[in-house]
Parts: sequence; C-alpha cells; structure tokens
Amino acid sequence: MLLDLVTRSITSEIKFFKRFQGSASIMWHVLIKSVSLVAVIGLTGFQTRATAQSVDHPHIILVMADDMGWGQTGYRGHPVLKTPNLDAMAAKGLRLDRFYAGAATCSPTRATVLTGRSNDRANVRDHGYALRLQEKTLATALQSAGYMTAHFGKWHLNGYRGPGVPILDTDTHHPGHFGFTHWLSVTNFFDRDPWLSRMGRWESFRGDSSEIIVDQAIEFIKQQPTGGQPLFVVIWYGSPHSPFDATADDIADFASLKPTDRDHHGELVAMDRSIGTLRKGLDDLQLADNTLLWFCSDNGGLPKIMPSTTGGLRGNKGTIYEGGLRVPAIVQWPGGIKAPRVSNYPSCTMDIFPTIAEIVGLPDAVMQQPQDGRSLLPLFSEELAARDKPIPFRQQGRGAWTDNQYKLLTTDYTKGQFELYDLLSDPAETKNLAASHPDIAKQMRGRWTAWNETVEQSIAGEDYPEGKVNDGEPQPRQWADDAAYAPYLKRLESQVAPE
Repeated sequence: MLLDLVTRSITSEIKFFKRFQGSASIMWHVLIKSVSLVAVIGLTGFQTRATAQSVDHPHIILVMADDMGWGQTGYRGHPVLKTPNLDAMAAKGLRLDRFYAGAATCSPTRATVLTGRSNDRANVRDHGYALRLQEKTLATALQSAGYMTAHFGKWHLNGYRGPGVPILDTDTHHPGHFGFTHWLSVTNFFDRDPWLSRMGRWESFRGDSSEIIVDQAIEFIKQQPTGGQPLFVVIWYGSPHSPFDATADDIADFASLKPTDRDHHGELVAMDRSIGTLRKGLDDLQLADNTLLWFCSDNGGLPKIMPSTTGGLRGNKGTIYEGGLRVPAIVQWPGGIKAPRVSNYPSCTMDIFPTIAEIVGLPDAVMQQPQDGRSLLPLFSEELAARDKPIPFRQQGRGAWTDNQYKLLTTDYTKGQFELYDLLSDPAETKNLAASHPDIAKQMRGRWTAWNETVEQSIAGEDYPEGKVNDGEPQPRQWADDAAYAPYLKRLESQVAPE
C-alpha cells in the first residue's frame, strides 16, 4: 500500500513535469516533493483518508446552484425560505457577501469557473455556447497535478440549448475533453427523475435532481482508494432553474405562495438538504478537514418569483446590475480557513482557478493568459482592505467594471452610454453618479475600454499558440435539431420537460 502510494505520487509529479516542458525549478519541486513524501510516510504511516492528504493538495469540491439569487438564504434573512445546511456551512467557513458570478447567465459563468477568464474571451457569449477546446481548464490543470477529477450534473458548455438531456459519448465537447476523468452529466438544466449520462452511458434515476447528483458524487468519492490521491469534484445543480418541481414535503412551508413560487422554493429546500448530505458524507469519510468546499450560484436570481430572489438588489438574471451578478457564496475548508467570518471583499467566479492554483502550487503556465481573476488565498487568513484587480464583465453587449467602491456599467457598450454607482453607499444602484462624478466615470471607462480591446483579441484567438481559433467549434443549437440526437428523440419525448 505504501509503495503503491509513493509510486503513484511520483508518477503524477513526473507527468506534471513533462506537461510543462521540463523547467528546472519544477523538476526540483518534483524531486523534493517525492523525497518528502517518502519521509512523511515513514513518520506517519498514513493511517486514514484524512491524514493521507497533504494540506497543499486538499480535496476540492465546487458546488454551483442554477439560478439561485443573492437573497435566497436563511443567513441573509429570507422571509420564508430556510437553508439550515448552507447556514451551518457559512457559520463554519468564509461567507463571501460580495461575490459575483462571472456573467449574468449560466454557460458563461461556468466558463469563467473553469478558465479564470471572462466568458467572452473563450467565446462563451451566452447560454448554450461551447467552451473552446483550446482553453486551458482548471480540471486539466489539477488532473496533471495528480488529482482524480469528476463532474456531476449540469454541463452546458458543449453548445446545446434546450432542456437537459444525457450527453453523448461522441460529443466533441463533453466534460472528458476538458479534464474530467469521470462524468455523470446532462447538457443543461434537469429536474426530478432525470436521465443522466455516465461517460456516454445513459442511466435513469428517481428522486430529486440535487440529491441524486450529491449521492452519486459521494459514491464516487467512496470508491476512490484511500492512498492519498487528491480529488477534484464539480457538482453543478439543475435547481432552482425552471421548470420547478418539488415534493409536497418540500413545499409545506410555502402554502401562502402561488404554485410556481412554492415549487421554486421547494427545490431550494431539497438543494439545501443535499448540501447537508454532502458535508455529512465528507465528515463520515474523515475528509472534511482538508476538503475545500466552495458553494456559489451561476447568476443572479430570477424575476417574477416572490418573495424577491435578489435581497433588494437591482435587476435579475440576465442584467448587468447587482441583482443579475451578485450571488451567494461560501468557502469551507477547516484545514485552510481557521477563523469563520463574513467578508465583503469583492470576489468572483473568475477567482476560483487562480486561488486553487496558488493553493496547489501550480505554475502560471496551467492558466490561459490573460487571466481576469486573482487568487483569494490571502483572504482565507485575513480580511483585505481593497481588491487590487477590478472585476470585469462583458456579455451580449453589456459591460461592467467593478473597482471596490465604484461600479461602471453599460447596458449596450456600442452606444457609449455608461452609468456609475457607489456600491458602498448605494448597493441597490438607485443613483447614477456618471454626471456628478465625471472624472471617476472617465477613468473607469478608459480602463474598461482598454480591457475590452484585449477581449476582442482573445475572441480572435490571439491568446492561443496557434494565433487563431481552430476549426470545428460548434455554434449554439437546439439538441433536438442536431442529427446526433435523432435516434433518441422518441426515447426523450416523455422524459424532457419543455424549456
């Protein structure tokens, strides 16, 4: 067992070295780490899963809700919704109250998580756009560093629109092409009793979608050897995205709401319960102390849902205002975040990749440049005064530049009209300061414009070694119109709810 652990660890380090072309400093890292591993084995014996994992290579689990708004948690005082498991996670971790999705809709934000870059750089301009195969992803980087990688749930980065259906093994942009060794995934949102695809093999499940993928993720974790290989697991829910479908028990507390609102909140009840299942599963496996568990949503809350999904913020999903971008977020990592607290430091999904890269000690070469996020690792130890790298947004003609106190935004950058808000005194964005603070607006607009020019270069493929975008990237399309799904249409008719 010990010899096998040493062999696998050294092998993974050698693969890591080869991938990055033999830098002398990386090779020295490989040798030192391998020798250190042998020494540690001799001292500790690696008796449990927990002690087998080094603090610089924690297990990493990223969890993302689908269409959950910033105001939809118990810890933020929601008037009817209770989220005891998210509340407990927040009480023991780092609660990020000024955390932003990378974009105002789902596929673009998922691209920012995996790349650390603005969605438009990778040409994931809106929902149903495919992530380019030339992009470097977090999963690939961790896989090369010796991690076992897995994806569960909604994918939505393969260019398909329409309700979620099982991903085909012939799909040129399935999760396996982006660094996930194991995947149990669907193209888009999914609800109760779903069909899922396990590396191309379709499987039928019964029950709530959130609980299903968490149960499957825990089973996957249980099946891994106890010898110390770190795990990277991505769990992307289909809830509380429409169509809403919850059990009678889960809507019991919402009798005063209209039916659509009842089911929407019922899906959040089930999703929160699955968070509890996940945390308990990690505890039972003695993995919780050195697992970095990061929860967030993929965009702001939905309109027309009552009570309001955005906690008083302006706008909703699909808008560039705070209600469309600011989302709930919690990071729990007992081995790395010693003092639970609430932070109002500006942060975003683009920060996830650089943060994990710094924790694991990955070189900059694993990340496609330029990067738009920054590492949040210093924030895990102490509150930071100000963010040194503004958070940029660009999607479907909308743009924003969030720089600590102020936020510049435009609903159509081709028209040259920008708004300015003081988010510290006016988080609901009620007073446009562009006219009264012209110097600030001009300076921020200049910086956003310069950044936007680099995005145009990225879209053209200038970031890639080839200097261009390779042929073969799919355009957004409905899966029902794609010839690849033609043999399965009758089978899917009764399984897929309308969008």
